[in-house]
Amino acid sequence: MKLTKNTVHAKYLKSILFTFVILSFGFFVNAQTKGLEESIAEHRKGNIIIKAKPGAKIRVEQQEHEFWFGCAISDNIFNGRTSDSDVKMYKEKFLENFNSAVTENAVKWANMEPHKGKVNYAIVDSILEWTEKNGIPLRAHNLFWGIEQFIQPWVNKLSDEELEKTLKNRAETITARYRGRFAEYDLNNEMIHGNYYEDRLGPEITKKMAEWARNGDPDVKLYLNDYDILTGNKLDDYMAHIRTLMSQGVPIAGIGVQGHLHAESFDRSELQRSLDSLAKFNLPVKITEFNMPGQRSKFYRNRDLEMTAEEEMQKAKELVDYYKICFAHPVVEGILMWGFWEGANWIPQSSLYKRDWSPTPAAKAYQNLIFHEWWTSKTGEIKQNGEFSVPAFFGKYKVTVNGETKEVYLTKTEGKVVVEF
Repeated sequence: MKLTKNTVHAKYLKSILFTFVILSFGFFVNAQTKGLEESIAEHRKGNIIIKAKPGAKIRVEQQEHEFWFGCAISDNIFNGRTSDSDVKMYKEKFLENFNSAVTENAVKWANMEPHKGKVNYAIVDSILEWTEKNGIPLRAHNLFWGIEQFIQPWVNKLSDEELEKTLKNRAETITARYRGRFAEYDLNNEMIHGNYYEDRLGPEITKKMAEWARNGDPDVKLYLNDYDILTGNKLDDYMAHIRTLMSQGVPIAGIGVQGHLHAESFDRSELQRSLDSLAKFNLPVKITEFNMPGQRSKFYRNRDLEMTAEEEMQKAKELVDYYKICFAHPVVEGILMWGFWEGANWIPQSSLYKRDWSPTPAAKAYQNLIFHEWWTSKTGEIKQNGEFSVPAFFGKYKVTVNGETKEVYLTKTEGKVVVEF
């Protein structure tokens, strides 16, 4: 288009208007960010109090977070279907980025026992062996999944009596075999979207499942897990469902909410509202399955679509904002991605790493958030009163005074820890 005085003037006015909108939006974002930072400081930090000789030099170095920053572990890393070089990189990058994990498919009943009586424990055993060796707590996803399309044909053919006996055997056998090894289990996945077992056996079946799981492991922690909750779309249904289960006496240890059902962006206010609503149950909440972009994005519909540089930057920003809102909320105890590498991720574009293991902008933004912005490293000198107090994120620390080092844990439950030298 040929530039004229009028077009230049119009462009100038548009520029002024655009700047005003951006500044206004920036003010809103800054206000929101300030509130989140204050909440993070309030709910995610405690104090390390060091007692030693006045004047002694101290160093406080965080080693890991108490909060779960985790990811799903792909079966393909442990079933021989991935190259040795990619397996090596996968494990290295996992340990660099995450402190907790969840089985993506390995524990699902249809994966473990596609044919009646032929149970494959090998992949689950291999994943547990690796996570335990590296001090990674592991969620078991899942004991049962009542969406009919995921039920094995042989299970469908059982009579009601046979089905109940088979469910009991499944729950007791798995929890007994892995007693004390899984941090928690998803009991019966996505019940508000489909509950084949309840349809067949009645509304008390969920409580029975929990009781059978406890027969195998009396200390087992059983979570609910469902989707489209944090968008607000199914929040009311989930709240009602939880109330019903609690009234039945189902021993619920925590509430799982998936982070899949947004598009390239997400609704900040609905995420906040959903977490606030779930907090009323006074139970821990975990974001159990997170992808950015999510299932309602164009990338879910077309898994081969390449992201532009601008879309990669947007992904990084959306991920950071999502994590900040969740980390700032006092009831949330963890966020687990549902894949981090394009070579093993159901929405490849949501990965932190490309197929060739090159990091995306989201990887760098994630690492900056977890290991810089939310990471405590402090040096100083013991004051004249013989103490030095360090505000610190909850987690594991090395505290060094004049060359002597002690390892301590600052937990949210306690709020502070005292180290004496």
